[in-house]
Amino acid sequence: MRKITLYLCVILTSSAISQNDDWNITTTNNTNYTGIVVANGRIGILPSEKPFQIEQIILNNVYDKASPLGVSRILKGMNFGNLDVEIDGELIASNNIDDWKQTLNMKEASFTTSFTFKNKAEISYTIYALRNVPYSGYIDISIVAKQSVTVKVTGKIETSEEYQDPLSTFRVLKDHLTTMPILQTVAKSKFGRHVVATSSTFIWHDINSTREQQRPKLTHNKISDYNNQLTFEKTISSGSTLDFAWTSAQCSTQDFHDPQNESERFVIFNLLTPREDLLNQHKKLWEDLWEGDIIIEGDLQSQQDVRLALYHLYAFSRGDSDLSIAPMGLSSQNYNGHIFWDTELWMYPPLLLLNQDIARSLVNYRSDRLEKAKQKALNFGFKGAMFPWESDDTGEEATPAWALTGTFEHHITADVAIAFWNYYRVTKDKLWLEERGYPLLKEIADYWISRVTKNDDGSYSIKNVVGANEFAQNIDDNAFTNGSAITALRFAVLAAKELGLVINKEWKHVADNIKIHRFPDGTTMEHSKYDGDRIKQADVNLLSFPLDIINDEQTILKDLKYYEPKLAKEGPAMGKSVFAVIYARLGDAENAFRLFKESYEPNKRPPFGALAEAATSNNPYFVTGAGGMLQTVLFGFGGLHLTDEGIIQVNPILPKKWKSLTLKGIGVKNKTFVIRP
Repeated sequence: MRKITLYLCVILTSSAISQNDDWNITTTNNTNYTGIVVANGRIGILPSEKPFQIEQIILNNVYDKASPLGVSRILKGMNFGNLDVEIDGELIASNNIDDWKQTLNMKEASFTTSFTFKNKAEISYTIYALRNVPYSGYIDISIVAKQSVTVKVTGKIETSEEYQDPLSTFRVLKDHLTTMPILQTVAKSKFGRHVVATSSTFIWHDINSTREQQRPKLTHNKISDYNNQLTFEKTISSGSTLDFAWTSAQCSTQDFHDPQNESERFVIFNLLTPREDLLNQHKKLWEDLWEGDIIIEGDLQSQQDVRLALYHLYAFSRGDSDLSIAPMGLSSQNYNGHIFWDTELWMYPPLLLLNQDIARSLVNYRSDRLEKAKQKALNFGFKGAMFPWESDDTGEEATPAWALTGTFEHHITADVAIAFWNYYRVTKDKLWLEERGYPLLKEIADYWISRVTKNDDGSYSIKNVVGANEFAQNIDDNAFTNGSAITALRFAVLAAKELGLVINKEWKHVADNIKIHRFPDGTTMEHSKYDGDRIKQADVNLLSFPLDIINDEQTILKDLKYYEPKLAKEGPAMGKSVFAVIYARLGDAENAFRLFKESYEPNKRPPFGALAEAATSNNPYFVTGAGGMLQTVLFGFGGLHLTDEGIIQVNPILPKKWKSLTLKGIGVKNKTFVIRP
């Protein structure tokens, strides 16, 4: 297991601020504020509008129980990002600064705040969740004195009272002539499942020079074991600049046997690595990520919206982790940080096109938990593998018991299989298919064989489920559940053929005979007794895209026109993106663009455009919705299709406002597709 370490560093330079453009979103409005997370797939750091403050830190894949009788919940880490900065004895706060500005630089994954303090100083700081040191954050700070001032800075490790038995210390480690001051807090998570350790220090960028004796003296002040502080004070002459950093590392026993010592090592690494080298490594890794990109010419707002969506997918994932992405990524504890179908059906397809390393991590997350899925199937009287509706680090069902989705929303098992075959379609990685892909596809196919009920007419039904439209519960023959099961069974047949293995004939027979109900006019019914109720999100229409089970234009249009008016306003963002993709594939750019915008614009929250789950909610960042809007661009306007021959392009189409659409880094050959009117 590996430990979770967090590093935070602040850089204060006015030149770090950019105006709104393809890569930067800038605001000077701090009212009605929703921040944007900086993250690296291991930690998420949520900045605040308040100077030198961080709202929270989220630790990926680190769980403890939310309550004595509750389910698991992702951990909110110790907050190492809050600094107290005083100038001439006055604490910098929102009410005594001017010219406040914040910029998210999506290209470099950095978040910069700048302001002036009276007529005394210009201040700027930049927050990074280091991609190259993934358990860490880095805040790089610069203070330019307009007159001679005395600066006092206090860095803190603030531990929530949910943690148990915190031990807060300060030590100065030494190796030959190098001194390494380490502020540290170690504590147990709420119910003792994990030990979490946070180490922090200030960085002076001449650390390897002979001027070590000229650095400010550090003072340790332990307010309590829940509030551990380190302070320095320095006078800056008029026209001079004070550059320094605050860095922290946060590790847990989820990832490391010895989080306490490992967190110190990360801090020491950041302390002794020159700033330029450390940050250039981070930027280079993000440059590599952006080899997979979407470029829109002629519509800056759409470009920013799409880039922000893709930024979040990259920020919440890693190609070296074998971890998945929760609906809110690393922005909050919403949905307890559990993994849903949101990953396989909504976030995964764009990543599969643009970054196969991350896509492989997402599918490997499931195959690593295959044994638990097999146990679940057995426990419910079925064969094969049955995946949980909500998954955590264990692979067991993590849905609260009161939610019927955890017991009855079974399409998740088929969604996982669909993602697996699509990974092979794109990569043609036969060794992966043999070792990870087919073993899972086989178990899922066997599950559906045992899950169906044979009808008197020889057809098969899947009874008593919750479908994608979760407003309808304990129903029979839900359209998407049945369609996804059909697809999973057919994909298992294809995988067996690819490997030259004996095929279970029942897989094809059952797939060919699972019922899909229709109204007398041919419109697809959402379930066997559906009578026109409003729906939470797309269900039937998923049979057109992405399943391609309904592929005749007449039925596709009937289903579109019937179900779009039934989408609930409080439904999640990704619902309308499905309709948008289908209209684009039908050649209707006007309706496609209308639904593309409707799928996310009402959910944007100021000032950066963070997406809430629904137009009526305020729980950003909803990365599932980001995945949906990206699919509209890639699979709708871009015309890309996943086939057994790989990625192909069929009839791309552009909205009137767009001058061109460029899709970069597509597939294993990093192809570029350029679409023009």
